[in-house]
Amino acid sequence: MAHAMPGRRGADLMQSVTVQTGAEPFTADGGTVGVLVCHGFTGNPRTVRPWAEHLAAAGLTVRAPRLPGHGTTWRDLNRTGWQDWYGEAERAFAELSGKCEQVFVAGISMGACLAFRLAETQGAKVSGLVVVNPSLAPDTRLFLLAPVLKHVIRTLPGITDDIKKPGATEGGYKRLPVRSAATLPAMWKITARHLNEVTQPVLVYRSAVDHVVGPASMKVLSAALPNAEVRPLPDSYHVATLDNDAQAIFDGTLAFINKHSATEKRV
Repeated sequence: MAHAMPGRRGADLMQSVTVQTGAEPFTADGGTVGVLVCHGFTGNPRTVRPWAEHLAAAGLTVRAPRLPGHGTTWRDLNRTGWQDWYGEAERAFAELSGKCEQVFVAGISMGACLAFRLAETQGAKVSGLVVVNPSLAPDTRLFLLAPVLKHVIRTLPGITDDIKKPGATEGGYKRLPVRSAATLPAMWKITARHLNEVTQPVLVYRSAVDHVVGPASMKVLSAALPNAEVRPLPDSYHVATLDNDAQAIFDGTLAFINKHSATEKRV
């Protein structure tokens, strides 16, 4: 794997921790088209596993990494920040790029922000993006205050399992680690600053009701990428990849990739 990058500190932390059952990274080798799927803040690969499995079943090469500090305990997450998460996403993207002729990037919530940042930094190496309820801006004062709060308190109540479907759970943290959350504004800021440089095709899924990501993020996205296609999710909350509209996301993602893949264009 290669050269060291900003996120290796978080990856090193991951080597000695116990991963929750179901939170393991997902890997599937298929054809020459690859897809990187990124989960969100305080979540883990369980959030996106059905999505990744659907794409893998269609013959795509798929990676859904476990981002540093996730899928273990909130204490582990509190020792990491956005550069660690981005570094792991970048590592997985580099692996896919070495295997595949084309690579698409998908993500939910904070994972969608990572997807956009990869599109900004990797340019033409990213063939397209599919994002679900993207987090691109602070929706509450909490995140703006986090850099100060981190010196006072360690955690706040968590923001996990915002799912309308009865019985569904993502296995996220019940506590929100403040020191880790305090790094989110810097990620949002740098991503939003360069968002209008994204030239790849973009498909956005947005839940009608989302108790985690509010309207501020969509305002940022719409201002920078007014031509991005936005499809509504009428029967899902924030974690839509595990909710009632999940199949529409899975089918739509596959159709989008087929539409924009070089293999499809040659047919």
